[in-house]
Amino acid sequence: MKKRFALLLTLVLLVSLLSFAIMTVTYSSVNLYEQNVMGTLWVQKSAEFRALSYQTFNLAKVRVQADLADESVKKPRTIVVDLDETILDNSQYQAWLIVHGLEHSSSTWNPWTQAGIAPAMPGAVQFLKYCEANEVEVFYISNRKVLDDNSGYTGTVKNLKALGFPNVDEEHVLFTTDSSNKTDRRTIAEDEKHVILYMGDNLNDFLNDFAKLGVDERVVMTDKYKDEFGSKFIVMPNPMYGEWESAIYEYKLGASVAEKAQMRKDKLELWDFSVDKTKSKRLFYLLKNFFMLEKYASDNTK
Repeated sequence: MKKRFALLLTLVLLVSLLSFAIMTVTYSSVNLYEQNVMGTLWVQKSAEFRALSYQTFNLAKVRVQADLADESVKKPRTIVVDLDETILDNSQYQAWLIVHGLEHSSSTWNPWTQAGIAPAMPGAVQFLKYCEANEVEVFYISNRKVLDDNSGYTGTVKNLKALGFPNVDEEHVLFTTDSSNKTDRRTIAEDEKHVILYMGDNLNDFLNDFAKLGVDERVVMTDKYKDEFGSKFIVMPNPMYGEWESAIYEYKLGASVAEKAQMRKDKLELWDFSVDKTKSKRLFYLLKNFFMLEKYASDNTK
């Protein structure tokens, strides 16, 4: 009996210590980049991401097929696609940043784009070749920069051509100039043409209405255009980075690593699992399991 009481007392003390630890845990250091591991791994290693990519381009093909069947369209048909994390996979660059504990910067991003080695997203090349075969013009609108020596542009063009993408020339591959706002470049693609759809991983790829909005405002704007998604707007999933992350930081991109980590946590919607309210319940289940084990042991020694 004394042995059982001692064990029971030990369990009670463990529950109390665990409760205290949950309430007081703090981190002595913050590794913001380590938090990106799962999202990057999901892009690189999950079959689910690959399936979503195929699903996205399959849906886009269905939309193009439906439009091609519409004989009322007289203007030349076109589609507008983003590059990064839409048809090009830059997860290797993101992984490199994680391993080296670095934030995105032009000093590392520019050499990556100049190298021109990003693989294509699953299904991207096949879809755009289908568009080309059906006389649907493809425009690539990206916020990549040309750079002074034009190496950013030439590296990207080399990358796209090596992967077999169509319409890869100065008329169709449009980089950022003075602004990341894509409206003017979209106008070039839309001029005297019938745009079937837009593809991107960032809501700004579709409309500038989404630019510089807070987290809640982005949700409201998304709901406003809900009928366009899957129809005119085709979204690729990107858990690694994007305007959604900037919105979490309230566009304070100069914030420290610790500040950004805290802002991430502050935006989490939590389950109300109060330690104080549930302590007695957890103790009850621990004791219940303890006595069930005791009974099991007793039954098996008879």
